[in-house]
Amino acid sequence: MQAFLLKSKIHRATVTGGNLQYEGSLTISADLIEKCGLQEYEKILCGNMANGNRFETYVIKGKRGSGQIILNGAVAHLGKKGDLLTIMSFAAVSKKKAKGWKPRIIVLGKDNCIVTAKRGV
Repeated sequence: MQAFLLKSKIHRATVTGGNLQYEGSLTISADLIEKCGLQEYEKILCGNMANGNRFETYVIKGKRGSGQIILNGAVAHLGKKGDLLTIMSFAAVSKKKAKGWKPRIIVLGKDNCIVTAKRGV
């Protein structure tokens, strides 16, 4: 048996822009991707804390150190610059591994700088 558990989470990510013309995805600064254990093209679930919208998309790398969180394509309609997002990915984990499972979580503050980081997985 497997359980689907939280693998990675970026909490309180501030949207820095949007691009309706892009084909889709969420651009995330490369350093933030690495810190929370995401990888490019990984499926993510996002919750917009400003309006309650939830959406699935995938990760693309933004410029390292830029703090970029950019809504691309259709999801650009679901938020605006300044909105706060919770960005999550999940993994299928065996029952044995699930007992000691710890996700990698980062909490962001001003300019999408990391305030706290909990290293798991």
